[in-house]
Amino acid sequence: MNRRRFTGAAAGLAGGAVLLKTQAPPCWLAINQRPARSKVAIIKAAAYSDKLDGIVYEGLRLFDLQLRGKTVLLKPNLVEYIPSVEVNTNPWLVGAAAEAFLRLGAGKVIVGEGSGHQRDTQLVVAESKLEQQLRDRRLAFVDLNREDLVPVKTRSAYTSLGVLWLPQSVVGADIVVSMPKVKTHHWAGVTLSMKNMFGIIPGAVYGWPKNVLHWHGIEKSILDICSTLRPHFVIADGIVAMEGNGPLHGTGRALHKIVLSDDPVAADFTCARLMGLLPEKIYHLEQAARFLGNGAVEAIQLLGEEIPESDILTSKEITSSQFRRRGADRYLGRSFRWH
Repeated sequence: MNRRRFTGAAAGLAGGAVLLKTQAPPCWLAINQRPARSKVAIIKAAAYSDKLDGIVYEGLRLFDLQLRGKTVLLKPNLVEYIPSVEVNTNPWLVGAAAEAFLRLGAGKVIVGEGSGHQRDTQLVVAESKLEQQLRDRRLAFVDLNREDLVPVKTRSAYTSLGVLWLPQSVVGADIVVSMPKVKTHHWAGVTLSMKNMFGIIPGAVYGWPKNVLHWHGIEKSILDICSTLRPHFVIADGIVAMEGNGPLHGTGRALHKIVLSDDPVAADFTCARLMGLLPEKIYHLEQAARFLGNGAVEAIQLLGEEIPESDILTSKEITSSQFRRRGADRYLGRSFRWH
């Protein structure tokens, strides 16, 4: 396929990089959660179909997952249903992931999400066709916006939240799997496995679209959420990704990839590189690589496909600091393009 690059927005790059480097790093209270080495599998998938059952199963077998009798919570990205636009994690992939975990010995698989824009999560489940997958595979679904909650002290201090009220099913799960749709984001640069964890924060407490988190800063909130409840595994939907004015109004981009990882930071760095971005220039990714997971290429063991050298940018990139300095409106619909 053609080289993937986000064009434009190279102006001001040096200033953005300097700003990022000179910021005093916020205090994190968590013990270093970064493993010595992380695994990432890049798996080719041509389309959304029942063939994903076998593809995901074989992908999971590349990892040494201890699943026997455990409860797995799959957390897809369900935001809004917009006809003919690939906004949400595709239901075929969610169903395939559930089937694969059960085949590998999981005792129970639950699907849970707390949609951000649409207050009626069940409506998004129905309109996105996820409801059919849940019914066909006899899977339980939990609306994380409205479930019983548990207070959990934050393990980092990027925001002043101090405590997060988290759904009981998320806190009680043995394995939480973040299943993002690979997309651009007009404020944070990208929305991948870590940003996807916004959906575990209940709208009934934090508002729509999770307003309290926005007030505290999207990227800082991402870091506090993921340090407090770090997803154990990632299955990212890049079969059809989104570029342009993401996370809702961009355009589809066929990558034909699924990214699996035992490290959310390594997963997001890899996805960003597949998109043609320099992840080190995206604030929440750069910060997360300090203590939450691995971003450095040498610390990531790639399984499956390699990242083509031509897909890694060397001169042009988008940085989240540019959004904050210049305003995202200058980039919407024109800067988030790769070719």
